[in-house]
Amino acid sequence: MVLMLKLLVFGPSGSMGTLISRLALQDEEIKIVAACDVKNIGEKLADVIGSSDPNNIIITDSTDLDKIIKETQPDVAVDFTVAEATEANSIICVENGISCIIGTTGLSEEFLIKFKTKVEENNVPAVLSSNMATGVNVYFKMISIISKYLQDWDIEIIEAHHHRKVDSPSGTALTLGEIISEAINCDFDEVAKFGRDKGPNKREIGAKNEIGVHSIRAGDIVGDHIVLYAGSGERIEFKHQAHSRDCFATGAIKAIKFIVNQTEPKIFEMRDVLSLR
Repeated sequence: MVLMLKLLVFGPSGSMGTLISRLALQDEEIKIVAACDVKNIGEKLADVIGSSDPNNIIITDSTDLDKIIKETQPDVAVDFTVAEATEANSIICVENGISCIIGTTGLSEEFLIKFKTKVEENNVPAVLSSNMATGVNVYFKMISIISKYLQDWDIEIIEAHHHRKVDSPSGTALTLGEIISEAINCDFDEVAKFGRDKGPNKREIGAKNEIGVHSIRAGDIVGDHIVLYAGSGERIEFKHQAHSRDCFATGAIKAIKFIVNQTEPKIFEMRDVLSLR
């Protein structure tokens, strides 16, 4: 077991990067050895995130990633930035034998295929999850159980996030769709209906024919997800609300500690981290 793992943080200036950095600095098992960003370069990490840092880490330019890795030799990299940056940086990390914890959403299918190949080729495990909150992953488990009993009902997924969120629908909503589809033995890509316009589109009854996915972007909503099951004369709603981003950061720390003890070269999910299989 690694007692003091060395961590590289991407995007410490961002909302999630800041929270993860603060928690990591407070954790006796983690040592931040590098922090890479595209802004606040040359500034002290402690000043940017508003927390003490005994190692006086200076934020470095992420375009110098190969050099930074050679100088600091991190065990794990954590990335909750944006898809374009994550897709480039995580490949470099894995090629250098560094495990990745990825919470970025909106990643391309092309990248996911390439990343899986790189993980296997370089014998480096990783964790990739659309949502690292403990409650959400328990929610996923519940949805996988209940959906199989309600496949003849209409099932709708409704998600709401702050107006700054770039991708839509959320990665968590897409994960919910995949979980539901797996439970009822259908292909999510074939049955997903993303929003509905006012045109004459025919409504297909039952989840095996259609699963609606709807997005709301407003204010400072951290993250709400509802799965609505509607039958004849009754309905069930399962809802998860994130009150702050702390739950995602706490999950990321769990994933960081989990991955350093894994030897199988594969991409793990948070349900693996939390033993929810």
